[in-house]
Amino acid sequence: MRAPIFDLCSTDTAVGALLGSGLDTRLYSFGEAPEGVVKPYAVWQVVTGSPENYLAGRPDVDGLTLQVDVYAKTGDVARQVRDAIRDAIELHAYITRWGAESRDPTTESCRAGFDAAWILKR
Repeated sequence: MRAPIFDLCSTDTAVGALLGSGLDTRLYSFGEAPEGVVKPYAVWQVVTGSPENYLAGRPDVDGLTLQVDVYAKTGDVARQVRDAIRDAIELHAYITRWGAESRDPTTESCRAGFDAAWILKR
């Protein structure tokens, strides 16, 4: 079970203009980006999920919630990337929470993000 967030974003024109496209899209799983990656970039991770259980058989879908966080040099760019990712995925997922915006005191990176719920067929 894997949400298609990278597949959707890596082929989206607006996301590509901000994060690169194809395999070079700066959108990383497990909430970790490579050290020294160019900003802006985004990370995502599964924060919760559960199968759609039935008494009469195996689940045929799984529900997942992803947390997406964008890091950029400025708040405006972080919001711009967040909104581009939102637009790329929201016909396939539901935005369920807007994350708090913050600035890391060490790296001075601005962060903006959201949670998205997916229903994935097995």
